[in-house]
Amino acid sequence: MSGRRGVSTNRVLPPNTLAMTQAYSARFLDKTTPPHISTLILVTSLAALSMNVFLPSLPEMAEDFSVDYRFMQLSVAIYLGMNAVLQIILGPISDRYGRRPVLLASFAVYIVASLGCIFAPTIGVFLVFRMAQAFVVTGMILSRAIIRDVLPAEQAASFIAYVTMGMSLVPMFSPSLGGFLGEFFGWRSTFWLQVVAGLLIFWMMWRDLGETHPRGEQSLREQLRAYPELLMSPRFWGYSLAAMFSTGCFFAYLGGGPFVGSEVYHLSAAVLGLYFGAPGVGYLAGNWITGRYAVRVGINRMMLSGSLVITVGLVLCLAVLFTGSGTAPVFFGFMLFVGLGNGMVLPNANSGMLSVRPKLAGSASGLGGAMMIGGGAAISGFVGSLLTEEAGPYPLLWLMFLSSLLSIFAVLLVIWRERRVGALV
Repeated sequence: MSGRRGVSTNRVLPPNTLAMTQAYSARFLDKTTPPHISTLILVTSLAALSMNVFLPSLPEMAEDFSVDYRFMQLSVAIYLGMNAVLQIILGPISDRYGRRPVLLASFAVYIVASLGCIFAPTIGVFLVFRMAQAFVVTGMILSRAIIRDVLPAEQAASFIAYVTMGMSLVPMFSPSLGGFLGEFFGWRSTFWLQVVAGLLIFWMMWRDLGETHPRGEQSLREQLRAYPELLMSPRFWGYSLAAMFSTGCFFAYLGGGPFVGSEVYHLSAAVLGLYFGAPGVGYLAGNWITGRYAVRVGINRMMLSGSLVITVGLVLCLAVLFTGSGTAPVFFGFMLFVGLGNGMVLPNANSGMLSVRPKLAGSASGLGGAMMIGGGAAISGFVGSLLTEEAGPYPLLWLMFLSSLLSIFAVLLVIWRERRVGALV
């Protein structure tokens, strides 16, 4: 070990090596150190790209496959559902076998699945490969676990926020890029983009991704048995539910936003792509606030502030629309609040759930992520059944508002629990 740098010269780094120095030391393209922050940003960014880039083309895809829009919208819901299932499994697998091999294998599957989406002859085949694309979520799960492997809780929240802040640039520009590609080159071009990006990031991981979690001695079955320990913690439930309901607002937007833009406000794919990235701008700002103030303010107060921001933004949006000023710029403009609040809630909630049982960071990341994504999948799938041209954006906004209120209650549960019994359970 090199003294103050806190970097092991071995391939596997002890989990608390860098925690002792309270610093994250990494050398770019050096597998003997933890992965560089730029690698972590790109690894998480690909998951965001896969989720967002093709959404402006959903109406065109529905027409191409000769199916109703609501059926095509399942490509969002089943993707999120598969994300949830994978997170339950991949977290413990990474605790058992290490972060690096699980990440590399998952991204290889993602690249093949992206090619399958391009050449899918029917909607059924497309949806199967779309589900397989969900393996890219490993980047989000394990990037958080990697950071928690080497940093204590509140510094981890700050570092996660900086990584997520870099990643949040993708939701800002990917809908615009996807709308442009879809309009001028067809929807399959958005999946070719994912193939190329996947190959480049796979190469970067191969060169730069140092292992931060030693190979575990427990079997996978024993790792899965750790879940009851997590589920018995009220704080874990509070952090996970706060993340689930906060991000549920965003997933509802992912499921319903394209319909509102194309069918209610009659926007083209390119223009819809420009508007659709509005939450990404807020998400960038929210993560900057977390990175700047999480250590000073504390993760619980940051989460509560973020949940309140989302709720206030949605109330204002509904109030303006009720006055008859409902235009596309107004609707999508208020989605900035959803992104801003999520940028304040999610890094802190993720750090909190990983800190309940630090030795189970991978399992906690997987289980908490599964709850978050699974809830998002249910909300996204449900919102598709509510939307009609006549109803306008109101069913979507009311569902998002309800989800934001539940996020506030979940944060208050964590705060109440800590005041009552401390931060150990």
